[in-house]
Amino acid sequence: MSLLGAVGGAPWRCPGRLFACHFSHAARRGEELSRLLLDDLAPTSRSPRGLELLFGLAPCLLALRAARRRVARLLLQAGRSGLQGERAELLREAEARDIPVLRPRRQKLDALCRHQVHQGVCMEVSPLKPRPWTEVEEARPGDDPRRLWLVLERLQDPRNLGAVLRSAHFLGVDKVITSGRNSCPLTPVVSKASAGAMEVMDVFSTDDLAGFLQAKARQGWLVAGTVGCPRPEMSSEIPITSCLEFLWDQPTLLVLGNEGSGLSQAVQASCQLLLTILPGRQLPPGLESLNVSVAAVKMMMVVMMMLRKKGGIRGYKDTQGFPLLPHTLLSGEKGRSQLITGGG
Repeated sequence: MSLLGAVGGAPWRCPGRLFACHFSHAARRGEELSRLLLDDLAPTSRSPRGLELLFGLAPCLLALRAARRRVARLLLQAGRSGLQGERAELLREAEARDIPVLRPRRQKLDALCRHQVHQGVCMEVSPLKPRPWTEVEEARPGDDPRRLWLVLERLQDPRNLGAVLRSAHFLGVDKVITSGRNSCPLTPVVSKASAGAMEVMDVFSTDDLAGFLQAKARQGWLVAGTVGCPRPEMSSEIPITSCLEFLWDQPTLLVLGNEGSGLSQAVQASCQLLLTILPGRQLPPGLESLNVSVAAVKMMMVVMMMLRKKGGIRGYKDTQGFPLLPHTLLSGEKGRSQLITGGG
């Protein structure tokens, strides 16, 4: 029996004041033991080991599979009737790697995760950090005209960043580069919002984003920034084009800016063109743009479809072994819509 279970047992049957005194004392002891247990489990800023608490089934399982983090402990919610499917796999992976497994109750996990949706699964892990962009394996643009890198400047909302990473990974973006300053770090909230995609994909960063873009442009890459719906009074020396009207035929860097202010002047000046999503109606002030994660999905979908419509989608083949084209994926044609191998 746990300490909390021992303290939280049946109430003492003492009359009158004696009962109240004993019960109050027991309650205080229970609260103290609860705090001690939470302190023992809490891996955040108070932890001398510099660990953090990853939460959610998909992030924890993908983190274990990817083996990019040091895992100190696995926390599985007590009281669940049996462990099946991915939870059972998670437990097997932890036991195979001699990772300690604790079984706190749901209330403790709720408190540890600050009432985020944890699905009864948490892990005490070392942090993930973006890699410096100098580590990016350079490739000559002429080798593959279908390459797409996503560049994010000063994204600060962890849920936006997570949603963008999830979509980028799903759609086959090759690499993601973030600005080193004033950007959201790769936190557990980002991982949960990405459905664990953050755990398996490469995210790079640079402190000189404008210089990075200029260097890639000299190497033959197209640097395409993004802006909200253009207004008549807007002036720009860089051409603004609807993402649906531009023809993509070379390796591309798609650059998205901050949720509120968009691209900085230095980064926008480093772009060769600016792309926008045209609205379907007249918009009042303040509603001229989409949420950055929604805009990112739209832009990436258009780019990937155009970049890959001639060469097929890398890594995907139909049942006869031929490259699977985007229209085939969307049409659901019988006999040609089965994905044989994943890529990206």
